[in-house]
Amino acid sequence: MNIKDFSQATSLSPHTIRYYEKIGLLKNIERNASGHRIFSKNDLLWMEFITRLKETGMPLKQILIYAELRDQGEHTANSRMQLLKDHAQALEERLTQEALHLTKLKEKIAYYDTLITSKNA
Repeated sequence: MNIKDFSQATSLSPHTIRYYEKIGLLKNIERNASGHRIFSKNDLLWMEFITRLKETGMPLKQILIYAELRDQGEHTANSRMQLLKDHAQALEERLTQEALHLTKLKEKIAYYDTLITSKNA
């Protein structure tokens, strides 16, 4: 698929895709005779994983480390797994904190609901 199709499939702008290629997150992208990028199904799966990591709050610097380890081969599986475990732990802690924030917001909303209801009664 060309960059336009890849952009639509990943919901990333062509600019972002080119940037990811420039910094080394996307490597060995094929080119056609005209020099245009041709993305594969594996490129799409990899970009989906990168996007998932970003959406869960993994910094780009850590994603780059993961990508470098991935490129080095299977012997880095333990390191990659540990990186993902560490990220999962941080994500769980963040989710716990976010759940607490949500609880407190709902308590405040309930307070205002009671206040407004009692004033209108």
